[in-house]
Amino acid sequence: MRGSRLKQILENMSPEQYALTVGTAAEESLAEAFVKRRVVHAGVRGKPIMPGEWQATWQSLLRQNIEPQQRVAYIHIPFCRHRCLYCGFFQNYSAAELEAVYIDHLIKELQMSRDSAYLASGPVNAVFIGGGTPSTLAPQQVARLLDAIRDCLPLANDYELTLEGRVNDLVPAKIEAWLDHGVNRVSIGVQSFNPEVRQGVGRLDDTQTILKRLELLTSYNQAAVIIDLIYGLPNQTNQVWANDINLLKTAAIDGMDLYQLNIYEDSALQQAINSGKLPPAATTAQQARMFAAAEAELSAHVFSRLSICHWRKTNRERSIYNTLTKAGHSVIPFGAGAGGNIGGVAMFLNRDVGNYIKSIEQGYKPVAGMLLQPADSGLHNMVIGQLERGFLQLSALAACYGPAVLELESLLEIWQGRGLLEIGPSVARLTVAGQFWYMNIAQSVLECLHALLDGEHSVEVQPIAAQG
Repeated sequence: MRGSRLKQILENMSPEQYALTVGTAAEESLAEAFVKRRVVHAGVRGKPIMPGEWQATWQSLLRQNIEPQQRVAYIHIPFCRHRCLYCGFFQNYSAAELEAVYIDHLIKELQMSRDSAYLASGPVNAVFIGGGTPSTLAPQQVARLLDAIRDCLPLANDYELTLEGRVNDLVPAKIEAWLDHGVNRVSIGVQSFNPEVRQGVGRLDDTQTILKRLELLTSYNQAAVIIDLIYGLPNQTNQVWANDINLLKTAAIDGMDLYQLNIYEDSALQQAINSGKLPPAATTAQQARMFAAAEAELSAHVFSRLSICHWRKTNRERSIYNTLTKAGHSVIPFGAGAGGNIGGVAMFLNRDVGNYIKSIEQGYKPVAGMLLQPADSGLHNMVIGQLERGFLQLSALAACYGPAVLELESLLEIWQGRGLLEIGPSVARLTVAGQFWYMNIAQSVLECLHALLDGEHSVEVQPIAAQG
């Protein structure tokens, strides 16, 4: 009987594991379908590759002559002018001399791979320069890096090249360096338009400054302008959040991401809240209602939805990098702290700038860790790619990976009964409640598939959402 194997797997779980996987039969599914968020990004861990094999593995990957396929590159800039309380990505404060040395070595890292068979196999469709705060780089440094990217990577004719930044750096000298050297998409971390909310977590500019700087960037008419907003920040009441969403309608932008605040255990933000320097952040239940309010408002106006978290205001926004990475396409990593995956191998580069520089000087890829991805990672990527767009189509998954996938029907029926999705003739579509909890849903689906296909079951819980 279809579903019997999955039923047995669920029955063998402890009550706590079952609740984390399936959720709870709550009166309000939007706020209470699961006890808590348990992962930042859904996935099943691979098997570690031993350190002594890292360099040989990297060189083997570079020697691959693959069939042309869509792929991207990620380039990390580990510097910030200020440390924002909510951010878990801070590495180093900006320093002009160190940044110049770092860019020297980042360019060398790009050059080390330039003539490889792997890069010659086809175009790179998108590049994302993230951090840290890439916009903190001086114009001459970012120009050098951008020229090296275009020299060393075989960019597609319609490439997307995103640079991540902050409002304070939107000044003509920097903007013109970005645009003159190939950037065609700029992602700005606004987080909130409200000055009190922004200043509480380490952001500098007021509402009118933000709007004027966005207008300046857009006036060049050369790049898609994207902003990030976070919901659930301290001092961010429902009215403040409603005002943030309302400003999206008139702000000079092409798209936006709406992200749920994660408060990590022992983070600077948690410490500020615990000490009374900041009021409590929104609970997970309150965040759920903020998400639903934003979804309703954006759906009622002229915004197109590209994924659960990402909306498009104009056709200039394509979101190529985000779409391809979330669907599991190869990500070629460069820079201290970068991560990526190629040919079934996930990898992480050394976060320490000093150690990174030493590796480059010795002619080594600065690898800090490698994992051999699970044999069914292609299926996992397909699942995440579907759920990112708000649906799950078991028939398409089964056509590619076999009928065992259809065992999930019984789990989807449970979630339908709890208001998390609606099962139609060909696809199951997430409700607003399901969209809010989609990362839990994705993680549960992946873990159940891993148990069904590989006979290995685990329940991942990461130390996030300390706000309750």
